[in-house]
Amino acid sequence: MKYGPSTSSGRTDQGLDYSSTALAAAAGILGGAMNALAGGGTFATLPALIALGLPANIANATSNVALLPGAATSAWAYRDELGPVAGMSVKLLAATTFGFGLVGSLLLVLTPSETFDVIIPWLLLFAFVVMVFGKGAADWLHARVTIGRRTLLVTQAFLGIYGGYFGGGVGLITTAVYGLLANIRPRELFAIRTLMLAVANFAAAFVFIGFAMVWWWAALPMLAGSILGGWLGAVIGKRLSPGVVRGWTLLVTGATTVVFFVRAYS
Repeated sequence: MKYGPSTSSGRTDQGLDYSSTALAAAAGILGGAMNALAGGGTFATLPALIALGLPANIANATSNVALLPGAATSAWAYRDELGPVAGMSVKLLAATTFGFGLVGSLLLVLTPSETFDVIIPWLLLFAFVVMVFGKGAADWLHARVTIGRRTLLVTQAFLGIYGGYFGGGVGLITTAVYGLLANIRPRELFAIRTLMLAVANFAAAFVFIGFAMVWWWAALPMLAGSILGGWLGAVIGKRLSPGVVRGWTLLVTGATTVVFFVRAYS
């Protein structure tokens, strides 16, 4: 996947048609719902945008901006469930995510795509392993050590960088890391995880729009779809049992990990 600035801002090789608009909107609905439930919405929107003819780097940036309103909608729907994480205030976590999200998105523009291709599958594998062994590992860890505020803040900084750098699966990784460090179950993380995703996307949007990496003809219908999907996902998520949330999270994490390993090493 190639990353870098682009001066293109619209469609050049074919006219905008209803089928393209419908595909972008449908992918936005699915991506917004996935982000609200377990994360991984990028893996619905990015392939759709590439199928519509966008270069991979433009597709990644366009996907990020298109999913932002959906993440914000989900965060608003979960606002009553927000609270401190291991004694860390939501405002401090959000500010950390935003600042380091800017750093990550700038690194994305500068980093060769080969580096990204090699690193990302291993980050996703980490998330999958922690989710599989999450409860046992968290219980073992908390019986022996106490996680301090500094550790959580440093971890949040890295999550912010990752969210700005690519963002695919950042919700899954956040769920896994918070479960390990703060002993919080996936269902209890819907609100804070969704808010951090929205904040990271918001920070990255400044950079991607500034570098003219967003193609608006595809972003706008996808953006509208992500708002609806984010709201629907949040409504459905409030009614799901912890077992269903865990099963969905494991399924998305495992599938995402396999896709990126195949993509990087096949």
